[in-house]
Amino acid sequence: MGLFDQLKALLIPEATPQPQQALPEAPQTEGGIVERRKRARVDAREGTRVLIVDDSRTIVTALRKFLRSAGYETLEAMDAEMGLAMMREHRPELVFLDIVLPGMNGFAALRAIRRDPDLRDTPVIMMSGNEQAVEQFFGTRIGADDFMKKPFSRYEIFFRIERLLDSNLTPRRVVPRADPSPSGAPA
Repeated sequence: MGLFDQLKALLIPEATPQPQQALPEAPQTEGGIVERRKRARVDAREGTRVLIVDDSRTIVTALRKFLRSAGYETLEAMDAEMGLAMMREHRPELVFLDIVLPGMNGFAALRAIRRDPDLRDTPVIMMSGNEQAVEQFFGTRIGADDFMKKPFSRYEIFFRIERLLDSNLTPRRVVPRADPSPSGAPA
């Protein structure tokens, strides 16, 4: 349809009636991946302990609500120091860790987790409301297993968790890729 015909149809719709076509249904797959609403969500096993470390009561409340509705047990800390103490005492199986926290920031807390032999194998999903992609890169370089930007959706939370589940539905650390050369530099 030419430009003149399009204008004519807009201005005088009776003059050029167009047959109504039914809209096709949304595809169930896109590139072989089932659309998220059509695919069953895979959760960690019932009772999985998740520690939420964030100084925003809103974020803590939202995460708690989503996680508990799916059978997770939650622990909450408002700063990194309290989060590390709770990790040592309660041994959560997964941690959501904010980057910007009062006192010790999330990066320093993540370094402390990775240096502690009792905590180092705990998967950590870093969170930030900052738009800087540098945070995501830096977080993964010092040992984060995933990164989630705030604000996030319920789908985003469970998508991130599902990526960390092993065959027993237990969250596990992401295995880092080995460097091709001993020095880590390209060969």
